[in-house]
Amino acid sequence: MNVLVESSNPQIFERMRAQKISFAGFPTPIQRMPRLSELLAGPNLFIKRDDMTDLAFGGNKARKLEFIFADAKNKGADVIISTGAVQSNCATMVASASRRLGMKPVLVLVGEEPDVPDGNLLLDKLLSAEIHFIDGYGPHVEGFMNHLANEFREKGHKPYVIPVGASVPSTVPGYALAMEELVNQFRGVIDYVVCACGTGGTQAGLVFGAKLLDAKTEVLGASVFASKADASKTVAGLGNGAAELFGVDVSVVPGEVAVFDDYIKQGYGVLNTEVTDALKLMAATEGIFLDPVYTGKAMVMLIDLVKKGYFKKDDNIVFFHTGGLPEIFLYRNKLGKA
Repeated sequence: MNVLVESSNPQIFERMRAQKISFAGFPTPIQRMPRLSELLAGPNLFIKRDDMTDLAFGGNKARKLEFIFADAKNKGADVIISTGAVQSNCATMVASASRRLGMKPVLVLVGEEPDVPDGNLLLDKLLSAEIHFIDGYGPHVEGFMNHLANEFREKGHKPYVIPVGASVPSTVPGYALAMEELVNQFRGVIDYVVCACGTGGTQAGLVFGAKLLDAKTEVLGASVFASKADASKTVAGLGNGAAELFGVDVSVVPGEVAVFDDYIKQGYGVLNTEVTDALKLMAATEGIFLDPVYTGKAMVMLIDLVKKGYFKKDDNIVFFHTGGLPEIFLYRNKLGKA
């Protein structure tokens, strides 16, 4: 990618690029959302299509996995072990990346095995991933993954364990580079970036990237399960961890991380009327599909903030579409009747 933006830390971005492998699909498109902007009588709305990244059906994890799989490849790994919910987008993309690089994917999925696989679980099956189902999140999940890793080592393999969401400081640069990519594409002032916030890596990378670029862009995260306090600490911790890894004099304070927990409502993955309406509105106005778990709630937040006058009329706002589209079909009974 040709770097157009001037940064006070250009060497850091070059070092980031040197520490990853490259999957296809970058840069992802940025598109105007003129009909949604007009309907809301609000600011200038744009969307960054990270649902169009490579691996499986696309999504934000591709940028993170470029770093984590580079490390796995350098260490000679031939088995990749990771975890997530039964319908984890990250787990599916891990399995896809594993197959792309000739490695065996092993997934520890939290929840009960359904009678009929659907959504991301169906994709996991098609990828011939070795799947283990386990009850509840907690230290026992990591313990079970380490147990599997030891078993593979005893058989002569070189396993590599990827934590839930692939959100660790070493993968944060994926979205710092995404911020650089966005700034180069936009060629103008970006007042706000809006994204979903789950395990925190995406928002951490965007915040870290904005600081490295000296951009005045404010990154707003819509938490999908954690409280504002917990999510802010997680995002700040990941950002600071990345700064330490690269020896950059940049710090992220939890109080400056803008995370909203108002839109969790009934809980993680629960489809409510607001999310349903947001999915339908995006499809009807811009012909773009969102997922019910992450981007659906982030869009609910964006629409609500516009209506509340949070933004100025001439602000430029970029919504990061972080993928997760296979999950739409799990909600077909409710969405089909909406």
